[in-house]
Amino acid sequence: MTDDDLLRYSRHLLLDEIGIEGQQRLLDARALVIGAGGLGSPVVLYLASAGVGHITLVDHDIVSLTNLQRQIAHDMGSLDRLKVESAAARMAALNPGVRTRALSTRADAALLDAEVPAADVVLDCTDNFATRHLVNAACVRFRTPLVSGAAIGFDGQISTYVSYGDSRSRERPPCYACLFPPGAGFEDAACSTMGVFAPLVGIVGSVQAAEALKLLAGVGEPLAGRLLMLDGRRMQWSEIAMQRDPDCPVCGGG
Repeated sequence: MTDDDLLRYSRHLLLDEIGIEGQQRLLDARALVIGAGGLGSPVVLYLASAGVGHITLVDHDIVSLTNLQRQIAHDMGSLDRLKVESAAARMAALNPGVRTRALSTRADAALLDAEVPAADVVLDCTDNFATRHLVNAACVRFRTPLVSGAAIGFDGQISTYVSYGDSRSRERPPCYACLFPPGAGFEDAACSTMGVFAPLVGIVGSVQAAEALKLLAGVGEPLAGRLLMLDGRRMQWSEIAMQRDPDCPVCGGG
């Protein structure tokens, strides 16, 4: 850690739970972020500002004017630019010490099989169930922690999935598919048709970033086995306990 690092991250170093060792773990860590939109924007900015050393960002979309109401990693100068390139430029301006890979492509099974094994944590910042299930399956397969968030209208949810270990153990935390089974008929709700309260994605994305940083630094207790939900109308948080599905087709049932 350089003298500049000691100054930049001094407020982390003052925290007994992080200190120099925890900050060094962040500097050495690799994060994979799927999605550079509303949730991905605060995620990548906080991961970069906190000093996560290697961040791979995946998104195939370009920036449009409708994005700027909530996707704070982009601005007017980013219009018609690839989201991953726009976000990477903001991350570099914020913290040039972070190594960023910008992959302008869809997060399909082949890409996830190549990228997930190299990551210490994966953050799902997408907006559709098909991609979420692909990401979850890859994280279960490669035993990589997953932090997943969602936001629509005034409602948000976040959880952390560390669904690896002995498949026979009922104590093992659930995976995403335990809560939202593939093929269960859940319908995607698009921002373009349902709308989304601008700060909501910032709140949910910030919690995702906090969960990832805790995992990487070895601090606190993750949201494993718990789903945190936010009602933005009342600004009220609630939490439900999640149980592993012993018949889950993804994380290995009985």
